[in-house]
Amino acid sequence: MDGADDPGRLTLVLTLDALERLADPAATIDDARRWSTIVGVIADDAPDAVTGALERADADPDFVSGRKGTTGSLAAVRQRFSTDRYVVVGTDDEVRATAQALGWEYLPLEEAAEKAGWELADAA
Repeated sequence: MDGADDPGRLTLVLTLDALERLADPAATIDDARRWSTIVGVIADDAPDAVTGALERADADPDFVSGRKGTTGSLAAVRQRFSTDRYVVVGTDDEVRATAQALGWEYLPLEEAAEKAGWELADAA
């Protein structure tokens, strides 16, 4: 993805929905760490549900933000982590609109996967 040559300047957030559509979520997070300052996951789900999903995927992001809604999570992440770029990878227009309203860049999962070489899981 863009910014790969400058890993100290990017906060990358994946929505839990996006993460769950990847063939190898753990490898995706590990790969993103090579060119991102921090990699996290946001979700509107209860903490136990998010933790369970991450454990099933064997994924260990730098942070998880949930129960604050997309708006609260993205605002809190931006306050907590100071980088030059903030990028959300997601799967729906509501997240896109919220991210852009808060000054985040938004990439649809399919576009991010293509740019980064991430494999999507087969649709069931």
